[in-house]
Amino acid sequence: MVIMGSNFYGQEKKIQFEFDTSYHQFYIADKNSTRTADSKDFWTDQALSDKLAIGENILGVSTASYGPIKGEITVLKNQPKKRDFSKYDHIVEAGIRVDSGILQIADSPNFHVEKEIELQPGSYRIRIYFSDLDIQDEDEGGDFYSIEIWRSEETEKTIIKMHPKSTAHNNG
Repeated sequence: MVIMGSNFYGQEKKIQFEFDTSYHQFYIADKNSTRTADSKDFWTDQALSDKLAIGENILGVSTASYGPIKGEITVLKNQPKKRDFSKYDHIVEAGIRVDSGILQIADSPNFHVEKEIELQPGSYRIRIYFSDLDIQDEDEGGDFYSIEIWRSEETEKTIIKMHPKSTAHNNG
């Protein structure tokens, strides 16, 4: 389901999401991104280990499940305050340009748009908190992704917390 009109100019808001995806991944992208996730330069061994691939105006999030994905997206006015990271398995962040003013959450491999969020065009920082990665059945899911977005010019990928059993899935 696509949520249009979710305009967050200067507001903080949280949106829940739940959808099916394949190849242990989903995407966070500018509406006008090239959506190039099949390049050998996108899902590198390092990106798989980091659980985050970075392309031009697109991020690929590596998941534990091969199907149902649950999470939440929070648009913040400022960089998030310190949190207790102990309850998360893995935490990574990176920058993304949202030139169109529309940020999309999409499945793999079809890039079916599940959520759209209107933002002011510009540069953003996205932090992803991964929870419950040690699922028993990847087809049933159970992992959870909490995503925070705020304005920032910082673009480098930063691993805040590495999952101790970080494994590389063949994302396709």
